[in-house]
Amino acid sequence: MTLEFNLNAVSTTEFGVGRDGDGDPAFGVVPVDAGVQSALLSMAQATMERMAAAEDGPAEYEPAEKHGSTEYLVVPAGGALDGAIRQLHDAENLPFDGAHLSDPDTVFCYFARFTDDQDRRLTAIRRATQFKGVLKSKLLRFDDDTLKIVEDNVFKLDIDFDLLLDSACTHIWRPSAFEFLGRLKQQILDAVPDNVGAIAPDLPFVDLSSIEVYATSRPRAARYLASIRSQALQGMDQDALKALCDSTGVDIQEVNGKIAVNSGHEMGFLEVLDRRRYRLELVPDQPERFRAPSRVRIDRS
Repeated sequence: MTLEFNLNAVSTTEFGVGRDGDGDPAFGVVPVDAGVQSALLSMAQATMERMAAAEDGPAEYEPAEKHGSTEYLVVPAGGALDGAIRQLHDAENLPFDGAHLSDPDTVFCYFARFTDDQDRRLTAIRRATQFKGVLKSKLLRFDDDTLKIVEDNVFKLDIDFDLLLDSACTHIWRPSAFEFLGRLKQQILDAVPDNVGAIAPDLPFVDLSSIEVYATSRPRAARYLASIRSQALQGMDQDALKALCDSTGVDIQEVNGKIAVNSGHEMGFLEVLDRRRYRLELVPDQPERFRAPSRVRIDRS
């Protein structure tokens, strides 16, 4: 997958940091010289090279999946998953002040925003772990034939970025950083009522009220709901759903013509809807039940 940006024709480069404050995070631009700008561009190029070398190409990020520490994933622009991060990408006239680094402990990320010769923007973001870590170290420099302690604050750039954002997609290299920087855990919890509301019309024979209450305070269940929303639910057969619940050990009952999930089985029911529970009987009369921590569809026929 190619960027909607030309890394070989960068016309301007901004550098900035994100700080935790009271309420929403605050982003500001910090002045940097040409050497830092060149280093930031090299980081963006290294990130894209690593993504391009990833096996199987980019897959779309799914909140319920377990992803690797580095994995090339994408989120199309315009959705809810990257909304918080895209506010930084779209922001105009960010505050410009070197004092943004005066309190390093509040810095949670740093970023670069590039503009190319077609006036397109690329935003590159990195979680500020190594960047701040040098501040806690004792650094030495050789000066006048003597080793001396470096008294000033020293910040260390990384070798690549966690995320790249262009006009079409958020390109993810480190999924855990994407979830942290996008405050995804809280976003997905907040989206539970909307996701249940979107699922309900396709499952009129299921009472989802207990599922909504259960998922509101449980991140994993909320992630499954977000994933289920993207599944093919329309036309699902009620009897087939009941049979799969029965065969995989999910306790349900029928109340007023609707499937009701019994207490303690909410997660199992979500796993059924998200195609994560299944039953095999490869040995006659020895059925086995399994839960899939991850699943990739291999046949659409």
